Amino acid sequence: MKRTGVIVAFFLSTGLGFPQVERLDGFSSTESNAQNELEALFLESVNFSSFKTHLATITRHPHIAGTKANEDVRDYLVEVMEAAGWQTKLYPYDVYLPSDPGRSSVEIVTPERRPLNQQEYILEADTFSRHPQLKKGWNAFSGSGDVTAEVVYTNYGTKADFEKLAAMGIDMKGKLVIARYGQNFRGYKAKFAEQYGAAGLILYTDPEDSGFAKGLVYPDGPYYNESAIQRGSLLTESFTGDPLTPFEPALPVEGKTKINRLDPEDTQLHTIPVTPIPYGEAAKILGQMNGKPVPAGWQGGLPFTYRLEGGPQLTVRLMVDQPIGLVPIFNVVGTLNGSTYPDEWIILGCHYDAWAFGATDPNSGTSMLLTLSEALGQLAREGKGPKRSILIAHWDGEEHGVIGSTEWVEQMKDELGAKAVAYLNFDAGVSGRNIGGAAAPSLKKVMVNAAKKISYPDSSKSVYEVWKGNREEPSLGNLGGGSDHIAFYMHTGIPSLSGGAGGPTLYHTNYDDFYFYEHFSDPSFQMGGTIAQWSGIMALRLANATLIPYDVSRYATDLTMHMANANSSIAEYATDFEGFTATKQALEKLDAVGKETEIKIKDGLEKESLSSGVISRVNGELLRLEKSFLLKEGMPFGDWYKSLYASTDPYSGYASWMLPAIQYEISNKSTSNFEKLDQQYEAAIQQLIKTLERIGSELEND
Repeated sequence: MKRTGVIVAFFLSTGLGFPQVERLDGFSSTESNAQNELEALFLESVNFSSFKTHLATITRHPHIAGTKANEDVRDYLVEVMEAAGWQTKLYPYDVYLPSDPGRSSVEIVTPERRPLNQQEYILEADTFSRHPQLKKGWNAFSGSGDVTAEVVYTNYGTKADFEKLAAMGIDMKGKLVIARYGQNFRGYKAKFAEQYGAAGLILYTDPEDSGFAKGLVYPDGPYYNESAIQRGSLLTESFTGDPLTPFEPALPVEGKTKINRLDPEDTQLHTIPVTPIPYGEAAKILGQMNGKPVPAGWQGGLPFTYRLEGGPQLTVRLMVDQPIGLVPIFNVVGTLNGSTYPDEWIILGCHYDAWAFGATDPNSGTSMLLTLSEALGQLAREGKGPKRSILIAHWDGEEHGVIGSTEWVEQMKDELGAKAVAYLNFDAGVSGRNIGGAAAPSLKKVMVNAAKKISYPDSSKSVYEVWKGNREEPSLGNLGGGSDHIAFYMHTGIPSLSGGAGGPTLYHTNYDDFYFYEHFSDPSFQMGGTIAQWSGIMALRLANATLIPYDVSRYATDLTMHMANANSSIAEYATDFEGFTATKQALEKLDAVGKETEIKIKDGLEKESLSSGVISRVNGELLRLEKSFLLKEGMPFGDWYKSLYASTDPYSGYASWMLPAIQYEISNKSTSNFEKLDQQYEAAIQQLIKTLERIGSELEND
């Protein structure tokens, strides 16, 4: 069902209803009027019913990366994109990963032998749970082994948790450790377990984090039942992407271009066996442990006292035999060529591989992008295509370690550096009804203002108003790890954002299927079209603005805040620290120059007389802004991560590290590199200032 454009046009023409921007960033007043008319047509062109059709089709079968079922999804994506008028291209890679869990088992050996369940129950209500191709719970990139040992409980298995156990004198050498999901990337749980000498790792989702302690469990509610299992990768290299080809694309072995691959023995892959089990089975282990009670904050939601050790009378066997080898994966990238600036790219993306059906993660985002591609394709057929090229990418191999998008960025690095305006990520982008987002400083305003234009379903409010709630402004986060923006933002310096709608999900379980989606995620199936409208407005404004609509004054605001947070953290262990003085002075200048440049951009646009040469040169300078943060030698924790502004937390894998070179120093409670860091950050900010000054000079002299 399409939304009628009459109401939308009325709000646009009268200025009633949703808050409207008089003049859009990057546009003159005249251009803003034309853009608003185009946006009204776009909103009307979004077919809300299309989202449901795509989601039902894509999630018909489980489709793990490297399987025939996933190639069938790939072919469907190509078919839909080409039918919508997009020039579609496949990018194949041969990557090192397990596409099948292989064999595994978990059993209590003593005091009584008891095999433990490793797969979700078949539910009468959910016919998808009977699918014959569903796999038992597994963790990709587990080591292979067969271990019988005593048990140690490690809480969430964070760096701090393992350090606390060691401080309490708990010996983990040769033991099986059991950890609950949460607070860090599962791969780091395995990494720390191996560092402390554990012989194996068992993972589970505690009901305190998602289970009966939260509310009704599946199929009566959206929380984990006693058989639900979170799958997921354990890959924890010091870089992102294929583990055998750091910095280089994992091009097909039989292709024309030959890529040197590492020997798997030279990687940082785990050697201990690791597998997840449901909390109903974890309770059978944890409930028999008789060591000291756990410290405060370590107690979970199961109905007994959690203890640190099981003692010699409780032994558990863990066996994993997981094959890993070169597997073909395929990115699908469609392009609508820009009419005026074809060599400037707006890229939107979501991966399509899943651990099972993937209804919320990731394919709600995939289906939304297909719906968007149809709407934008319709506009292009009517002669209203974008001025800049818009690319929509469907990534493969994300679940195994953000592999497909990373290999594409590494393959296209030079071209992306010259052409990419922004990357917009929508992984699991329509997995509920709660609006959220995170963005680079330059894209936050674009994201927020676009939300003002979109009606929130089943209400009289805009997406912006629902997102904002009772706050003065919507809550906008900072990009961390765990999804396909990483290579764009943290390796190549391309402004990125991630957004959409979320809610409780059965994350990485076999129950993340169409039945769950239609009963708990969005029963009205209105959010898919809504997020397509939101993402489309963002893309069209970035694509059609005469000058790329970055918020150039936001850099100083956000950098000042992050630096203040860093100074506070340092003060906790270095009381005589006086701050990064050179950086502070540079930030004061950046604040003034950013505001001045913003005014010059607005004034220059309003004259409506900018020459094509000035427009080209100013946009070229704008593309350099984010790259001011790129450090050639990379971060101290991994030279693949180049951005001084943001990176993933190398100890948790998910969290965002703002000013990562400084954060690394803080994490080690060190002060030895502060002078060098002050110089590095001051130099990056000075580069930002110079770029802004060149922009201002171009506009003044036109």
